[in-house]
Amino acid sequence: MENCCIVNQKFTNGYCCSYYSIYGHVEKLAQEIKKGAESVEGVEAKVFQVAETLPEEVLGKMHAPPKTDAPIITPNELTEADGLLSGFPTSTSAQGSGQETTALTAITQLVHHGMIFVPIGYSFGAGMFEMEQVKGGSPYGVGTYAGDSSRQPSELELAQAFH
Repeated sequence: MENCCIVNQKFTNGYCCSYYSIYGHVEKLAQEIKKGAESVEGVEAKVFQVAETLPEEVLGKMHAPPKTDAPIITPNELTEADGLLSGFPTSTSAQGSGQETTALTAITQLVHHGMIFVPIGYSFGAGMFEMEQVKGGSPYGVGTYAGDSSRQPSELELAQAFH
């Protein structure tokens, strides 16, 4: 899952989506979330990336590609937006142990700060129950299974992000 900042000039119907992505998986999901948000009349979206904290030497050893030109989010963007679309990185995608447990653990921190968590639930329909292909995501939110980091989000995962 990623974070996405959606804002308009007056920050009315505006939300903030920020993401952190080493290999681009989450960035692709964030861009699709932005498209989905902007498909709603009156909503303008803006996507920010979170500042990198890993040293260049470590990123080089990880064979990480260069970062994109998406702006780095600041605390001001967070306070000016009407909402924050946020995700929780996890190192495993096993249902019930990785994506879901990570989200459930992170939600408690958000509510302590007064945030309201609104999951997608099963609103994505039949795509939530797809069993013929590997996919990330859960009722808690969109996700992707990156495997060894060479796999990019599938069309199904991107459709869930747009949703």
